[in-house]
Amino acid sequence: MTFSDIFKSSFLENVSAVSILDMLLTILLAFLLGLFIFFVYKKTYQGVMYSSSFGVTLIALTMITSQVILAVTSNVVLSLGMVGALSIVRFRTAIKEPLDIAFLFWSIAAGIILSAGMIPLAVIGSVIIGLILLFFVNKKSHKNPYIIVLSCSDRNSELSAMDYVNSKVERCVVKSKSAQSGLIEINMEVRLKDDNTDFVNELSTISGVNSAVLVSYNGDYMG
Repeated sequence: MTFSDIFKSSFLENVSAVSILDMLLTILLAFLLGLFIFFVYKKTYQGVMYSSSFGVTLIALTMITSQVILAVTSNVVLSLGMVGALSIVRFRTAIKEPLDIAFLFWSIAAGIILSAGMIPLAVIGSVIIGLILLFFVNKKSHKNPYIIVLSCSDRNSELSAMDYVNSKVERCVVKSKSAQSGLIEINMEVRLKDDNTDFVNELSTISGVNSAVLVSYNGDYMG
């Protein structure tokens, strides 16, 4: 082996396997698609605490996936090694919201399709998916449920409070009830007629009612 043979390496040949224009165009489009996915995620988020880091992760995941697939499509040998390397990666971060899984797969799929050269499919498909998510996730097909925690001193005050609640809400269902000497506590799920919650103030003034607490309950309900 001569000194010149050292530089006859496949590594140096792979430097020009992907053109600079293709790399810049792929990274730019991946960033724009990731930004669009982040925008849709922010508009459709319905969890308790919004995580901005997860939104940034969606952008980074789209760009990283596009670079990996771009490298894989330019070299068959590299693709086999990449499959082996990625097969040992394990992610143990818990996904709390089911919709977050859809956004993760969306980011990965957008990066794969984009780096494969199917730019119209990546762009048009992402726009359609985003519009569908914006429509269905933000569409309120039912009224938000609330939980009323009611504390009464006797049976008569309980009946008076229950009658008053039934007259002010659209639907009332007793979820639990506990009773002890001089204290009755009831948890009720209610559906309000409107956004007015002033009736809770009047509920607490009923004779025999010790306290009345209204809590918004975040859950999935069927119409």
